[in-house]
Amino acid sequence: MTAVERICCADLYFIQGRLTPTEVRVLADRLLHDPITHNVTQNLSAAGKMSAADCVSGDAYVIEVALRPGVTDPVAEQIVRAAHMLGSKGVQAAGTGLRFEVYGAGLSEADCHLLAARLLSNPVIQRYTLGEIEPSFPLPTQASDAVEILPIRSLDDAGLMTLSQERRAALDLNEMCAIQAYYRTEGRDPTDVELEMIAQTWSEHCVHKTFKARIRVERPGQLEAEIIPNLFRATIRAATETIDAPWVLSAFVDNAGLIEYDGVNAISFKVETHNHPSAIEPFGGANTGVGGVIRDVLGVSAKPVAATDVLCFGPQDTPFETLPGGVLHPRRILSGVVAGVQDYGNKIGLPTVSGGLWFDPGYTANPLVFCGCLGIAPKDAHPHQPRPGDRIIVLGGRTGRDGLRGATFSSMTMDAQTGEVSGASVQIGAPVVEKGLIDVVLLARDAQIYHAITDCGAGGLSSAVGEMTSTLGGRVQLESVTLKYPGLAPWEIWLSEAQERMVLAVPPASLPALQTLCERYTVELTDIGQFEASGRIIVRYGEKTVLDLSNDFLHNGLPQRNLTALILPPRCPAGQTTPLPTREHDYAAALLALLAHPNIASKERIIRIYDHEVQGGTLIKPLAGLAADAPADAVVLRPPGSAGKQALALSAGMNPEYGKLDARQMALNVIDEAVRNAVAAGADPERIALLDNFCWGDPLRRETLGELVAAARGCHDGAVYFGAPFISGKDSFNNEYLGSDDQRHAIPPTLLISGLGLLEDARAAVSMDLKVAGNAIYLVGAFAPTFGGSHYALTCLPADQPPAEGVPALLPITRAVYRALHAAMRGGLAAACHDLSEGGLAVAAAEMCIGGRLGLDLALEDAEPLRALFGETTGCLLVEVPPQHTADFEAALSRLPCRRLGVVTAVPRLTARSAGQILLDLPVDTLRNAFQRPL
Repeated sequence: MTAVERICCADLYFIQGRLTPTEVRVLADRLLHDPITHNVTQNLSAAGKMSAADCVSGDAYVIEVALRPGVTDPVAEQIVRAAHMLGSKGVQAAGTGLRFEVYGAGLSEADCHLLAARLLSNPVIQRYTLGEIEPSFPLPTQASDAVEILPIRSLDDAGLMTLSQERRAALDLNEMCAIQAYYRTEGRDPTDVELEMIAQTWSEHCVHKTFKARIRVERPGQLEAEIIPNLFRATIRAATETIDAPWVLSAFVDNAGLIEYDGVNAISFKVETHNHPSAIEPFGGANTGVGGVIRDVLGVSAKPVAATDVLCFGPQDTPFETLPGGVLHPRRILSGVVAGVQDYGNKIGLPTVSGGLWFDPGYTANPLVFCGCLGIAPKDAHPHQPRPGDRIIVLGGRTGRDGLRGATFSSMTMDAQTGEVSGASVQIGAPVVEKGLIDVVLLARDAQIYHAITDCGAGGLSSAVGEMTSTLGGRVQLESVTLKYPGLAPWEIWLSEAQERMVLAVPPASLPALQTLCERYTVELTDIGQFEASGRIIVRYGEKTVLDLSNDFLHNGLPQRNLTALILPPRCPAGQTTPLPTREHDYAAALLALLAHPNIASKERIIRIYDHEVQGGTLIKPLAGLAADAPADAVVLRPPGSAGKQALALSAGMNPEYGKLDARQMALNVIDEAVRNAVAAGADPERIALLDNFCWGDPLRRETLGELVAAARGCHDGAVYFGAPFISGKDSFNNEYLGSDDQRHAIPPTLLISGLGLLEDARAAVSMDLKVAGNAIYLVGAFAPTFGGSHYALTCLPADQPPAEGVPALLPITRAVYRALHAAMRGGLAAACHDLSEGGLAVAAAEMCIGGRLGLDLALEDAEPLRALFGETTGCLLVEVPPQHTADFEAALSRLPCRRLGVVTAVPRLTARSAGQILLDLPVDTLRNAFQRPL
């Protein structure tokens, strides 16, 4: 749109209420603008509406944008609260918006509509108009007790599937038949509230049907199929049970995994995905993803102390005209997601310390947003068993239509109409509300006020209360739930995923103490019912029973799925290499291209948006080195409240390029990467816990499910090999987009492994940047580089000529290498350590040079220098060792693969030579300029 010359932007604030002109001026001056940086204009007509007199400015078109009715507006909520504090009690409601003045001589109204619809607003949560926009405030509608009876008992198979589709229940025919059989036994038809609760409880998002399915595994040429009764139990859980680490306190049973930390405290860790919501509303999807995973940690009675984010997007230079219909541009998705993560973490005072970015065409229509949170709590401080007679207490935010059917929405494939149909599944977070919620819960924990706690996540009260009453029973009075606005139907109240809410089981005698805490921190408390030993969940609205379900059916009545997986052999076995052609190579150009690749290049522009030091516990930060602009392998932190000398290392491993070629080896590789990164920062390789997050396509396709089975088995084998148990995880399926042309756009198989390592002494932490000229550089680990799935192949080879090589293989000696290296690091022998990852040895060396603003002089002894520099391998690290420690270091790694590769130089140049030939000779500034190319 070349006709646009410039755009001016202003904030809009709408105030509803009876206010004097003086009160309006006080609000404008003391609340709504900063007189140093802002100008403020106010116009009130006699009717109380803004005048349209200033809606056109010169030759500019004016576009105004506001939130749709029902979408959470946290700024507006704080405006009302603050106005009342300033004495303007007449303020009844508020709203916010944006005004854009678009200048350009050749602009047309059609141009402005296109600009507004595709760039300046998101129709999922916003509306716009050319000129003045009318504010929308909640209308004074009546409360609704309308309940629909769904005639399921009389439906045939086609009718059952039509009902599932019309209610967006994401249930298959066997599941609908099971529901039908239950109600035939009950002698009645379900209410809409009941069917919605069953769909939520049985959704892929909540109950993980694919991992719990009975899977028939087929292979080409294999006559007899293999049967896996339960994939999760056979792989992920089996690994943790086999390892049986005594320092694992809780795995797979709580909202987050728990491990022993310092003898006094336990550490909790959880990583969630918020993919579908972020695809249609990036800011809100990521924003509430962070808020939700914080509440997962709060749900195990822990104080949130750090956040992580790993993000996957389509290429940022994707031509607009190539996007599937209904898909936002990847650049817009990235900016919205990053802003959403920043908004929640920064406002709540939580450091975002670790993360990653990955770009691939497969994520263009299906971005992935992994949000993690780390927490600390005294050991044995988490009560988790409600008792009969306990009151069902809701703390925090009010309930609205935002977030409806989020659990089932996240279990479905998206298409061009997803934003229109599922817009209500996206919410906007209110971090200020959640901060008060955290304060109250932690004080209530210390005062032993509650018997159990969980968060309102996917499924809202339906999920939270349903889970908490599953072993007992409970009775709820739905009209007691506080609402953002009247008019919600009972099923909407029960299923809404409105944010910033926790559910507690509180004995009646403790209610006054909890109420006092809530009043002190301005947190709403609502008593909505009681736990009882009935074995049923019963929900009433006034005198009307709207839900009455057996817990046994609700939680045990889901039919096990029977699926078929086809495991195809990889094109090349792992570790296989082929001789490289003998020709001249431009090693310098290859290195600079790799450093500038979006998956390798600096993420500093995004990292700096996040506060990674608030709370004061971050020791090794995500940006390392002399100028804090080099990528750390892992962050090391010592959370406030730590009792001893210990610290924690947070790391991650992910490589979808490997998954495209060999899903099992991808799993082994990314587990190794997570462990390797933690070891590089000083963590004990024998005290690393893992989290798995699978993001996959449609598991009903045999080949897709085959890749999942292979990856899950790789997870089992890798975890058992390293003695690193899984303590938590999450899966996200159907990450596909059905275009208007009926073309499916699926993500590559994606597995994120998060590592949580222990340092017995925080002072033993090691960063990745070069320290002192004259120090030696060692290559540690079994060096077996390949080009299969490598970034050299991705960047420097023709796309239609992939190398006939396998992905790197995990070698049996790796664990022994990590143990020996850790012992050397504990002994103070290493000045710096950095792992070999994407881009291989040359990229790792360049990153160390950038971090230390020093040079390296490397001597390669390998027969294939190109492979040695840019091939990728498992289990290898570069280690800087002072001269006085080289003998001890070599002794510590005797009989293990370890070779002296070169020396740190005061002259800031990276040089590499082989057989008398200079392969690389580049100034560090040149490397840094390539590495810091803007995203």
